Amino acid sequence: MLYLVGDLQGCDDALERLLATIGFSPSRARLVVLGDLVNRGPGSLQVLKRLRGFGDAATCLLGNHDLHLLAVAAGARTLHRGDTFGDVLDDTDRGAHLDWLRRRPLACEAAGWLCVHAGVVPQWTAGDTLALAGEVAAMLRGPGLGDFLHAMYGDTPARWSAGLDGIERWRFVVNVLTRIRFCSAEGELDLKTKEGAGAAPPGMWPWFDVPGRRTAGQPIACGHWSTLGYVERPDLLALDTGCVWGGALTAVRVDGGRRERVQVPCERHQRPGP
Repeated sequence: MLYLVGDLQGCDDALERLLATIGFSPSRARLVVLGDLVNRGPGSLQVLKRLRGFGDAATCLLGNHDLHLLAVAAGARTLHRGDTFGDVLDDTDRGAHLDWLRRRPLACEAAGWLCVHAGVVPQWTAGDTLALAGEVAAMLRGPGLGDFLHAMYGDTPARWSAGLDGIERWRFVVNVLTRIRFCSAEGELDLKTKEGAGAAPPGMWPWFDVPGRRTAGQPIACGHWSTLGYVERPDLLALDTGCVWGGALTAVRVDGGRRERVQVPCERHQRPGP
């Protein structure tokens, strides 16, 4: 059995209920968690402990909140007002949790699905996406982690080019895989607009609707976009259903061509800002 799971954001109580609902056992099932494991909910530390305990039965992607935790831990960012991962930073096993987190992938393939936290630009194939994610993952696991975390944030370069190199290349890849919602046909990112699919700025589309996208027809599973909500179509599963905002935590069983959705209601731990 293989389940794809939407954004957890530190909601360990909801994760526990979801696992009980699907009867999850690491010996006979696998999870792919689509990023944002931590932050905003009250149980980031417990989420990490639980997922670490599943070993190879849980593939956990990095989302923007997970990278933010790594950046804060490295002194590259300061805590935001709504951050709730202090339990991880204060834990006696902090080093092991952070080391585990830095070794998570930014994309994977599972049962024919390309799995990412946020999305892809139209110029990338599935193979490109996995290869570029692998470049960044290798860097995050290596000695250059601290330097990169200090340079990771920023909205430039705004458009993909195969000639991008070094920090600019990695920053763009991270912005696509963990932050994208809208982009142009030329691969230019809009990283400001956070409303639903109908709020696309002029010349932009939701990333999965861009004409000529090279991953068209490739089934892609993502999270990240809570204002989009649950979307299921032949080439897309969007699974961020706003757990931390009082929505639901969603999993979909996809092995053997299935599309079996399971949802558990969530307690509201955060309220959207003005």
